[in-house]
Amino acid sequence: MSAPVPLRDASTVVLVRDSDAGIEVFLQRRVEQMAFAGGMTVFPGGGVDPRDRDADIAWVGPDVDFWADVFATDAASARALVCAAVRETFEECGVLLAGTADDVHPDPSSLFEARAGLVAKELSFAQFLADEGLVLRADLLSPLAHWITPTNERRRYDTRFFLAVLPAGHRADGETSEAAETKWQTAADAVADWTSGGHFLLPPTWTQLKYIAGFDTVADLIAAPRTITPIQPSVSDGEGILGLGFADSDSYLAALGDGRLDRLKGAAG
Repeated sequence: MSAPVPLRDASTVVLVRDSDAGIEVFLQRRVEQMAFAGGMTVFPGGGVDPRDRDADIAWVGPDVDFWADVFATDAASARALVCAAVRETFEECGVLLAGTADDVHPDPSSLFEARAGLVAKELSFAQFLADEGLVLRADLLSPLAHWITPTNERRRYDTRFFLAVLPAGHRADGETSEAAETKWQTAADAVADWTSGGHFLLPPTWTQLKYIAGFDTVADLIAAPRTITPIQPSVSDGEGILGLGFADSDSYLAALGDGRLDRLKGAAG
């Protein structure tokens, strides 16, 4: 049996906002051609860029030691994870968790060229912040979860999940080549769509949506105490996602009808 593929650090950001129907989350359906989670409905996020480790950035909010402690990593990696969270959110949906020490940037859409430069990796996140005179707003992020891709996957990520409230005046868009569709949907409806076959959710996404659906307001969700424990699904006999075991995996798999089993064979999380 070959050794597991090495892990790559990644950050995922769950953008939330209040609505009359409950807490809404911003979701992306990844294009089918994506090498990882193609066709799945996910939150914005992606792998850490080595340049995300640059310590020479303006920063307000919880320091790197806080994030290192809550996500069980070293300070340099914690800095990179927070930077990747803010960078990926801006790249993938145009929401920018940066600005002055007291407020977010009033119009991220005016930074279109810089956003394109980040996506193309022509511009580092630290250089972007410096060029625009921006401060990273770590205070706008809250720790949510920590999932590790199972050992049987060809691409493996050590992913930290962050919560962020959509800043006033910002608009989450679908202007990314990685998403075939984007939308706001209540967490409860997103879980119901999984059950009815309306879309496909990997275990980490499904688990976070179920958790968020248990709260009435964003304020309640953000204020709730959480202990972040790494979750790495076990792998047993089965094909792809069907052979995974994690807390509440029975409920997750029970929602699958026979018509969706073939679609999920070979996919894990």
